[in-house]
Formats: sequence, C-alpha cells, structure tokens
Amino acid sequence: MRWKGRRQSSNIEDVRGRSSSRTRSSGRNPFGRGGIRLPSRRGGVGRGGMSFKSILLIGVVFLGLWAFGLVSPSDVLTQMGGAPTSNFEQTTTQTRQPSQSADEMTQFIATVLAETEDVWNGVMRAEGVNYPEPVLKLFSNQVQSACGFASSASGPFYCPADSKIYIDLTFYDELATRFGAAGDFAQAYVLAHEVGHHVQNVIGVLPKFNQMRRSMSKAEENRMSVRVELQADCFAGIWGYYTAQKGLLERGDLEEALNAANQIGDDTIQKRTQGFIVPESFNHGTSAQRKEWFSRGFETGRLSACDTFNAQI
Repeated sequence: MRWKGRRQSSNIEDVRGRSSSRTRSSGRNPFGRGGIRLPSRRGGVGRGGMSFKSILLIGVVFLGLWAFGLVSPSDVLTQMGGAPTSNFEQTTTQTRQPSQSADEMTQFIATVLAETEDVWNGVMRAEGVNYPEPVLKLFSNQVQSACGFASSASGPFYCPADSKIYIDLTFYDELATRFGAAGDFAQAYVLAHEVGHHVQNVIGVLPKFNQMRRSMSKAEENRMSVRVELQADCFAGIWGYYTAQKGLLERGDLEEALNAANQIGDDTIQKRTQGFIVPESFNHGTSAQRKEWFSRGFETGRLSACDTFNAQI
C-alpha cells in the first residue's frame, strides 16, 4: 500500500507505556480478534442526521432485524473474539521504549485512519449524514474504555459509548505470526473493519442491535452478531474500493486483505484451535463469508451492497 508521505490523522490518543494498575480478564479471549464492546443499559450512542436515502437503507436493514422477532433492549457485551473481558487480575503495565519499527507502524496506522476519514466523510456527505470522526486510542497491555476495561488479549475493538477504536499494536505481530496474515493491507483491513463498526454506530445499526439483544438466546445473538460483523467487513471493503480508486494499492494488497479475512473466520479459527467446528457458536462469520462481504464492498463501493440483514447467510 502506498501510504508514505500522505496525511496522518490527528484523531489519535497514545497512552502506550503509561503505568496503571488494574485487573485483567480471567476469561481470556483465545483468539484475540477484538470487535465491538457494547455498553450495558445505555442508549443514544448513535449520532448524526439521516437523509431520506439513509433512512430507507436503515429501514431495509432493520426489517431484517425485526424479522427475527427481536424487540427488547439488551445489556450484553459483544466482542469479535467471543468472551467478554471481566474479573481482571492485578497487573501493571511496563513502560516500553518505542522502536523505529513501532514508530513507523504508528505513522502507518495514522495514515490509514486519515484515509478512512476522507472516505467516510465523502460517503456520508453524499447521504446527507454528518460523520463524527472516531478517535483511535493506542494502548499497551490494558486500557480503560467507556465500555469497560480490556486487555491486549481482547484484540482491537470499538466502543460505541465513546466512539473510540482501541488497539495494542502488538496485535499486528500476532496477526502475522499466529494467524498467518502478514502485510500492510492486512493490517489496514483490521483498522478499516473497526471503523466500519463506527459507521454502524453513526447510522444507527449498533444502537438498534444493542437494544434488541435482551430478548435473544445465545444462539440468536450469535447469528445476529455474524450479520453485524459481516457488514463491518463490507464497510471495510468500501474503504478499500475508494483507496484503490486513488491508486494507493499495490500488487498483492487485495490478496493480503482477503487472506486476513480468511484466517480470522470462525470456522478456520476453530479448526486451528480445537480441531472441529461448532457452527452455532459462530459470531463473526466463516472465512468464506468474511471474504465474500469484504469483496462486495470492495467491488461496488456502495452502502446498499452491504445489507447483511436481508441476505441469505
């Protein structure tokens, strides 16, 4: 990806290396994939006015939600990797000296975030919707968010209560070594997916999802979570579409993103970690589904192509 020399976002809070003493999750996320963390018993996290086209799009999306018969609020936390972080054990972060590679990674992430800002400001403006830009918070080991405490084991995640994306950049080492998904565009895909959750928050998808989850069984919640996550993949693809239009992609970049989507599919991860799959426990989608929905966004660049709620999944 051609990123050097381009604008870097100023919407970044860097709290890496700050000493803190908190508890760490006893229910460690075995996959470290992050995702969204929904605050319990809170509403009104979605923002921004809607044009007629946007209202129509969301109306179509939520017809699919209502078709599931889910009508009550919920206070359950959702994460990409499955297990919520809670019951932290005592730990203290250590101050680390940033290396040259870490500094370059920070610059890369700031550039990718700026590119997502340009894309989504443009897309939302065309829809008549205000796009409040998210803040990216870089942390090490553990962090406090408006959605609760989280450790690095949770992976990158988005908190709709404060409109912030949280990431420990060491996750990218895990992405390359543990998941076999190396490459700068694979890294960009991860951030674009989290920004996709912010877009869902802005247009009202996450608030509605959070509201409807109280009456869901675990199986129903997992099925709906898959649709939410696949839409975020599709939104990441829309960002990829416009990035390609700018001529910023290099040979092999698309393949890197598709490989990352493949490596973090529920079925692939379960096969790798336990040797068998449990479809009813899927909450992000299979490898094939994640690749398909990223590709839909990448090939069309259209919000209407990302209606995972009415699609056969």
